[in-house]
Amino acid sequence: MVTPGPLLTREVHRQLLDAAQAGLPAVECSLDLGRSRDVVEPGLDGWHWHGQRYPYLQACRDRTIYYWTGHGFEPAARYSTALTKLVPTDWGPPTFEIDGIKMLPTAQVSPYEDARRKVELIQPRGKLILDTCGGLGYFAAWCLEAQAAGVRSYEKSADVLWLRSLNPWSPRPQAGLTLTAGDITTEITALPDACVDAVLHDPPRFGIAGELYSQAFYGELARVLKRRGRLFHYTGSPNALTSGRDLPREVMRRLQSAGFGAEPSGDGVLAVRR
Repeated sequence: MVTPGPLLTREVHRQLLDAAQAGLPAVECSLDLGRSRDVVEPGLDGWHWHGQRYPYLQACRDRTIYYWTGHGFEPAARYSTALTKLVPTDWGPPTFEIDGIKMLPTAQVSPYEDARRKVELIQPRGKLILDTCGGLGYFAAWCLEAQAAGVRSYEKSADVLWLRSLNPWSPRPQAGLTLTAGDITTEITALPDACVDAVLHDPPRFGIAGELYSQAFYGELARVLKRRGRLFHYTGSPNALTSGRDLPREVMRRLQSAGFGAEPSGDGVLAVRR
């Protein structure tokens, strides 16, 4: 777990520089991506926050979040098999990208608010939830907020888990949340039958993780979900005319074959275990 520290975006960095150049003794801004606001003392040779001096960046790029390493500011990004990057939004809660592909919607709504709407579809109160692809943890956060009995969350990317440790909008370890660093397609086979009350399935796009859209995996989801349990499956809204396929309809057919009743719901599919 990375030690929490200030997070900078280009907008906040500009705010600090402008305050310093104007000779202001203090400026109020957010150093945690809009989660809270705090008072910072700007100076020409650096800025002070919570009794510590921090330097200005030589270059502060757009669409980049910088975190404090203890020695300097670095972009919140890692490259192992792909470039995985935390990306600021106009809403505050960040999204993330893998090789430039945005993993959460941000154009019309905050990714955090979008997660709330989708979590409401499975009616989480008092339920044990399976969160198949945990990502930044926004689904899990809203399940806990809605008083779910518990959340079993899985995320296989060590880089995404690292971004999650930096993100103040991601839920921290707490009672009711189990986060496993593992591939759900493997991990799910060890879960007992009918062990969860509801499922949230937010996989990467089909071209990246086709196994998470497979008939075999949907069969496993049906096995671990109790009868009448709800599942929300994010599919996105690919254009059938340009892509040559209707992914939501394909997903519905496979879920129905696996034992679900399924119907379109926003940018995904809502299903109920028969």
